[in-house]
Amino acid sequence: MKILTAEQTKAADDFTIKNEPISSLNLMERAGTNCTSWIINNYTTDVPVIVFCGIGNNGGDGLVIARLLKKKGFDVSVYVVEFSKKYSPDFSKNLKKLEKEKANIHFLTENNFSFQLPENILIIDAIFGNGLSKPISGFIAEIITTINTSNTAVIAIDIPSGLFADSNINNNSAAIIEADYTLTIQQPKQSFFAVETQKYVGEFIIINIGILPVFLNEVVTDTYFVTHESVLPLLKKRTKFSHKGTYGHSLIIAGSKGKMGAAVLASLACLKIGAGLVTALVPEIGLNVVQIANPEVMCIPTSEKNFINELPDLSNYNSIGVGPGIGTEKQTQNSVKLLIQNCKQALVLDADALNILAENKTWLAFLPPHTILTPHPKEFERLVGKTSNSEEKWQLQKKFAIKHQVIVVLKGAYTSIACPTGELYFNSTGNPGMATAGSGDVLTGIITGLLAQGYTSSQAAILGVYVHGFAGDKAKEVLSENTLVASDIINNLYQFF
Repeated sequence: MKILTAEQTKAADDFTIKNEPISSLNLMERAGTNCTSWIINNYTTDVPVIVFCGIGNNGGDGLVIARLLKKKGFDVSVYVVEFSKKYSPDFSKNLKKLEKEKANIHFLTENNFSFQLPENILIIDAIFGNGLSKPISGFIAEIITTINTSNTAVIAIDIPSGLFADSNINNNSAAIIEADYTLTIQQPKQSFFAVETQKYVGEFIIINIGILPVFLNEVVTDTYFVTHESVLPLLKKRTKFSHKGTYGHSLIIAGSKGKMGAAVLASLACLKIGAGLVTALVPEIGLNVVQIANPEVMCIPTSEKNFINELPDLSNYNSIGVGPGIGTEKQTQNSVKLLIQNCKQALVLDADALNILAENKTWLAFLPPHTILTPHPKEFERLVGKTSNSEEKWQLQKKFAIKHQVIVVLKGAYTSIACPTGELYFNSTGNPGMATAGSGDVLTGIITGLLAQGYTSSQAAILGVYVHGFAGDKAKEVLSENTLVASDIINNLYQFF
């Protein structure tokens, strides 16, 4: 799913109005109707509703919602935040419709903006929408502060008022609605994926209002949201006469004394995602550990007992994943260097392999094209550099991917995947329960296994991250975020296929 800028979002509305064709008023009605459907499916009529509306089209959406909720039996009050007398035409028309319903409507102005918020209510925020480009100040900021300190449930329509759709570096963070849910229209906004904006956006739900697909197909963007519908076409079908050789042979280089669990998890995940054969290169101390834990995995022990100190013949493998639990011993570093210099296969670097690379940045020049790097935030910082906000981090991530022609998987909530072509993908699956030891090792195994099966590096990264999160979400349904462990992710991979 494409992530559009504020300007592109407006163009999408205009295109649909012109070419469906549909009036702007009826498109507003459609947006309000679909948002209302979500609200009535999640809240009951015994919860009083207060709708705060601006005087533009976002406010018009709010008026539609207020009218439809009132017709459904909700106790609805409306506060019009009148920062100007220049109402948008569609707002004016919907205000008249609401007045005919004898709704409880109040007007807040710069000279009179006091109001009371009872307990146990639902607030709907429709003050400012996607087109806001200046920080909120003055009496509107005071209204937002009152809402944010009210300790009541808040639903933002399209985008929390005060939040910019694109960049928020120069925004006033003290004057942004803090929503529990954001019912965003048609496409998510890039600002939703920043760690700094989580407290404003809450959980966002995409509300489809029928923007014409021809516009969405043709509009140019380099930023995407990975959904179930978008990854399904990537899946390769298995054929009747296929065999284990058809699905490739992966090499997992992992483990050191005290960290053999990383090798167990990565190699098992690699098998479970569908690689035909998996071999684990492990230090001699870990041979029995992996063979007993994963009898389907073949093992090659190194001559060094406690850590990786050498490489096997690499020509036998279709994909290689390296890093989980390997440590940073000097001989291990030399092995990673040899691997980078000699690898002709699809390659995944994770964990200690990334730490080693960060200490030897001249080796970046030797990375095979389309190598996949899977850092968590601290590993990314050591490798790429420090940043002060998410937007800077995404820009550095993209520049690094383009410069070195690699794929960078920056792990976290909404894991972002930067491709050598400059595209950035935000993942939609996963939950906080996956913030647990070994979760990254599982992801390394998954991506390495997909590469062995013939997926391109970009496909393997995008699909692998999605499936990893999907399995984590399925595990959460049965277990809980607190009790979820990395092996639970592996045990639920089957549910995607």
